[in-house]
Amino acid sequence: MDTKRLSILIFSMIMYFTFPLNVRSNPTPIEVQVSIIDPTSQHGENPKSPILIPTISLEDHTLYFETPCDGCTLNIVDSNDVVVYTLVIPTGATSLVLPSTLSGEFTIEIIRGNYLFYGTIDLP
Repeated sequence: MDTKRLSILIFSMIMYFTFPLNVRSNPTPIEVQVSIIDPTSQHGENPKSPILIPTISLEDHTLYFETPCDGCTLNIVDSNDVVVYTLVIPTGATSLVLPSTLSGEFTIEIIRGNYLFYGTIDLP
């Protein structure tokens, strides 16, 4: 192997191992609570398997989903309990950008079936 190819190979390996593949700098984890929407429904009493609580984080206006939330409803609720933003999370989504017009402290709600997962976010 000539010197030029060896240099390119070494440079490529250094670049691969020193630069992160993930472009997120340091998103803040969101502490998520869970509640049952309708405790009288048959799905709200004794679940047959553990509830998968979403693991989500926030950086600027971008939400990152570490666990799937496919088809869940996302609500952003202001301090007056008004839903100011809502959407159904697309299948396979690992991140979602919230509107830059939202600023301040909000409650984030993720609804999956009869379960409501919620937490507080602070948008710049």
